Amino acid sequence: MTNIELPNLSGLREISQSEIESFQEDGHTIIRGLASPTEVAAYRNVIADAAARYNVQTKPLSERDTYGKAFLQIMNLWRHDDAVRLFTLARRFAGVAARLMGVSGVRLYHDQALFKEPGGGRTPWHQDQYYWPLDTANTITMWMPLVDVPAEVGSMTFASGSHKHGFIESVPISDKSDEYFSNYVHNAKIPLVCHGGMTAGDATFHYGWTLHAAPANPTPNMREVMTVIYFADGSRVIKPDNPNRAGDLRCWLPGIQPGNLAASELNPLLFT
Repeated sequence: MTNIELPNLSGLREISQSEIESFQEDGHTIIRGLASPTEVAAYRNVIADAAARYNVQTKPLSERDTYGKAFLQIMNLWRHDDAVRLFTLARRFAGVAARLMGVSGVRLYHDQALFKEPGGGRTPWHQDQYYWPLDTANTITMWMPLVDVPAEVGSMTFASGSHKHGFIESVPISDKSDEYFSNYVHNAKIPLVCHGGMTAGDATFHYGWTLHAAPANPTPNMREVMTVIYFADGSRVIKPDNPNRAGDLRCWLPGIQPGNLAASELNPLLFT
């Protein structure tokens, strides 16, 4: 909670047709300056504070598995903090997500702070939508650093066009997923793209099926990133086909049965 007046993020950002076509072809893109330096600085303070308050990871890096070493992951902060809520539900960000996917409206799946600690490990290759029990490929994640991210930390590496392959293999994010998808990308000769260093307020967007990974953090500074996941309005829930999707159904789509519209109280319509 905060008494500080935060910047208004409701104004829409224009997206060109070429940006839309590039995203839909490659499965990822970068939008520079989606939030201004003033805006992101204001929200960085409240997001970092909320992430610290709701972080439940207490083990040192040396005692965690590969997933745990990749980042501190704090989800649905918008439900706990009114200031973070303004960021997560921002119409500007949701509008970009809708335009890139070419849909008329998007709903929130969930937000998550992904803070990669100094010395934190690499993020293994994976597909996000392995976790999501949704009947649509029109799902997208916005990944926005709250601090400048230097090239040696970098943004994510994407396997361009891999979203067109759809579901590839039922494997959660892990050493196993890193090995499997690394081999898959190599054997399929899928081109890899990294957008390099990013300025606070830049944002990448990627489809839920786009294969991606991220490097370790060799610097002494925390890599502070806030993400928001959206899906097309009108999507329906599918019967979970793995334990992780079953868990996501309980957490992020409470009370919604397979076959019904994905529109619980946790999935507000953010742009239409």
